[in-house]
Amino acid sequence: MDIADTFNDLVERVTNPPPVVSVVRLSGLIAAGGGMLRGGINLANQAGVLKAAFAPKRLAAVALVVNSPGGSPVQSALIGKRIRQHAEEKKVPVIAFVEDVAASGGYWLAAAADEIIADPSSIVGSIGVVSAGFGFTEAIQRLGIERRVHTQGERKRLLDPFLPERDEDLARLDSLQADIHDGFKTWVRERRHGKLVGPEETLFNGDIWTGRQALDNGLVDGLGDLRSTMRARFGEKVRLRLVGARHPVWKRWLGPSSLVPDLVAAVEERMAWGRWGL
Repeated sequence: MDIADTFNDLVERVTNPPPVVSVVRLSGLIAAGGGMLRGGINLANQAGVLKAAFAPKRLAAVALVVNSPGGSPVQSALIGKRIRQHAEEKKVPVIAFVEDVAASGGYWLAAAADEIIADPSSIVGSIGVVSAGFGFTEAIQRLGIERRVHTQGERKRLLDPFLPERDEDLARLDSLQADIHDGFKTWVRERRHGKLVGPEETLFNGDIWTGRQALDNGLVDGLGDLRSTMRARFGEKVRLRLVGARHPVWKRWLGPSSLVPDLVAAVEERMAWGRWGL
């Protein structure tokens, strides 16, 4: 390219600037807390990112790159609502791109978009609620440990792992999970209105699908990747602007302040990813 071509290209960029697409990566476990090792997703660390993503002039769209095994339904709902608030205020379309997995809360986030594009081999779905734990009743008996818990309120020891499960406690847990599940289903119905294919008993039973299968049942709108899709839609000169959280220098250099809790959280996150073979 000679000087004249370079000058003409510069003039073209100034007089006819390319469209801008903000790219936000929502990657990791969705959880309220977030230590140095956790790298989780929550409203506290995404609020500023989302605000910045919708701020540029000449904004053509906001792209959400989702790669999450799920997590907190509360944080999923808060982030999803915040995305919709910005999109409606700015009148900007939101497109979600599913990478390895958008399961449970990960799909909750993807459903905040106006359109969902998945890789054919992505894991999508898991529209359900799960509660997992351990029981240690026999273990403490064998060790000769006497557990002493004093409460006010008969429900304060609900599902205590050191006590045998009670039918009334399980019924209460089932009621709580059903209420959360109903909220999840309502969100998906609203966001995917007129697009879902097949009976809700199948779509909302916690099952998962590949991206290709999810397209068949209306959980996603197409197959593809971020760069190819954006260039095909907005032209080869589209500017993909990555927006992410910035961490203070002292956090990057000094390391975690609570190593043990963060290591435990890291193990939990590893288990969450392992559930999907990742």
